[in-house]
Amino acid sequence: MKRALAICAGLLAVASVAGAYAGNDGAEHASAVLKNTAGEVIGEARFVEDGTGVVHVNVHVKGISPGEHGIHIHAVGACTPTFLAAGGHHNPLGHEHGLDNPDGPHAGDLPALKANKAGVGHLNVKTDRATLSSGPTSVFDGNGSALVIHADPDDQVTDPTGNSGARIACGVIQQD
Repeated sequence: MKRALAICAGLLAVASVAGAYAGNDGAEHASAVLKNTAGEVIGEARFVEDGTGVVHVNVHVKGISPGEHGIHIHAVGACTPTFLAAGGHHNPLGHEHGLDNPDGPHAGDLPALKANKAGVGHLNVKTDRATLSSGPTSVFDGNGSALVIHADPDDQVTDPTGNSGARIACGVIQQD
């Protein structure tokens, strides 16, 4: 009987933790399907804003060149074959570009996405500069936002783009 009660208690604990991540926890959730310029799906991004206003960004991609790539939240929720429809970086507060810029960063600036020799990339980062909830830095403003991966590394200083090069992947950020 004690063992059965212990098992039930353990299952209830696991169920309550799983429920907290099932989207019914009061947190804001969003995602983006990332496509390359040929329109092929190469990965996805998940966004979760926790109760403190911090957005957790988790990106997985494959089929990109090895090395570092600039990655940013862009100001418009649109992607086209060249991804220019995504506009510039999400920057509602009018800062300069770059995590290392004393007059920056943009709300959409993120650290580098790193791809291994097989072209598989991953980024797991937190930001408090952009939000999923309503407010002045929300990615869900009047025209939405997109996540864009660039061909080159971001120098994290040069305004307005960090010399990140061509846009090689894009995904519109959508609420879950």
